[in-house]
Amino acid sequence: MIPMTQLFITTLDKLGVLRFRGPDASRFLQGQLSNDIERLTTEDSLLTGLHNAQGRTLAVLRMFALQPDDLLAVLPLALLPAVSNQLSRYVLRSKLSIADVGAEWRVAGLYGYDAQAAAQLRKRVALDGDGLRYLVVAPRHDPLPDGEEMDFDDWHGMDISTGRPQVYPATSGQFVAQMLNLDLLDAISFDKGCYTGQEVIARAHYRGKVKRRMQRFATEDGRLLAAGDRVQIADGRVLHIVDLTRMPGGGWDFLAVAPLAANVVDTALESATARTLDAAALPLPYALPE
Repeated sequence: MIPMTQLFITTLDKLGVLRFRGPDASRFLQGQLSNDIERLTTEDSLLTGLHNAQGRTLAVLRMFALQPDDLLAVLPLALLPAVSNQLSRYVLRSKLSIADVGAEWRVAGLYGYDAQAAAQLRKRVALDGDGLRYLVVAPRHDPLPDGEEMDFDDWHGMDISTGRPQVYPATSGQFVAQMLNLDLLDAISFDKGCYTGQEVIARAHYRGKVKRRMQRFATEDGRLLAAGDRVQIADGRVLHIVDLTRMPGGGWDFLAVAPLAANVVDTALESATARTLDAAALPLPYALPE
């Protein structure tokens, strides 16, 4: 348990920032992203997805609004060039600019009982309902608050334990939005107008049962694992790893897309070369549809 007055800080250098600026910024993103950008205000943020025409997730973004026509997107730095290029293809006559502003803006994580106060004057979003954990997006010239340095793996482990997905170059375009539980994390609007991939995502929501979803697992096996790997566990299921972090003992705590029922053969993965892994299922803080 952390002390009542303690603040831990981690600089999230693996995350980058895109800026969308201009009178058409919100309208443009409304037609590209899965969440309802019109809900976004300067006081909060939105989790959303960028998808291809097949409904598969190219990136998961956290959106902030500096002003209605000036928006920031936080996403993995490794995906930033591809996402920028993808969106720039559709700008056409829309009046906005898309820019990598990582040199001017940085992303940090604050954790502890003093985190809310430390984040109060900065652009931020509470990641945990108990108010202990904040993602901060701030100009680089703004000094970070004083606090004890937190290891990135500890911060990342909280993302894993709370079931928040992320995709990387190895997994971009691999999963339909519902496979990553984006519908359960309020990252999809089923009431807004059309956006890229909307038809497939809506069909899965209204007509079809999603047979594979992201779940949480842990293994004491210390062999190297990475996002995108496929492994087979004792109940016969093949897991497609989404994100993972090292545990103190050398094993892994990870999120993986897998069939919801044991001993289900997934034809899409039958031909995959999947090594066996001794892994146990762990609970998520939200319920998966049956």
